[in-house]
Amino acid sequence: MNYIIRQARKNEYMVLDEFIYEAIYIPEGIEAPPKSIINQPDIQVYVSDFGKQKDDYCLLAEVDGVVVGAVWVRIMNDYGHIDNETPSLAISIYKEYRGYGIGTALMEQLLSSLKEKGYKKTSLAVQKANYAFKLYLKVGYEIVDENKEEYIMVRYL
Repeated sequence: MNYIIRQARKNEYMVLDEFIYEAIYIPEGIEAPPKSIINQPDIQVYVSDFGKQKDDYCLLAEVDGVVVGAVWVRIMNDYGHIDNETPSLAISIYKEYRGYGIGTALMEQLLSSLKEKGYKKTSLAVQKANYAFKLYLKVGYEIVDENKEEYIMVRYL
């Protein structure tokens, strides 16, 4: 599958509302929550006023001119927060575009960009049953903490 990865433009940040919903892990056999779930404060922290904080950074993946995936970081007090210098990462690819290497490419480019910008590490939280856990290991994330449901992971740059 042919795709391009590029930096998001300011007028595109609103697509993150859609991608944060797509990023919600829904186990097999469980009904998806209503889209209004993204209005909860613990989810809004990922997207609210994106682009207004100095550490906000987003890459998009496009196939045939259509945005099909996003990876973004910001320093925020989210599930994967480890300190106030480490950006937390979120990633989402539309289901029909998963399995083609787009997520890996998005993450590798983002990690490279963060290193160039002088960041030392990035963090994330992932539910233990989430298939994306393997992707995070593949691109070099390490488990630094866990609770009953999630791993907290860090990737040193």
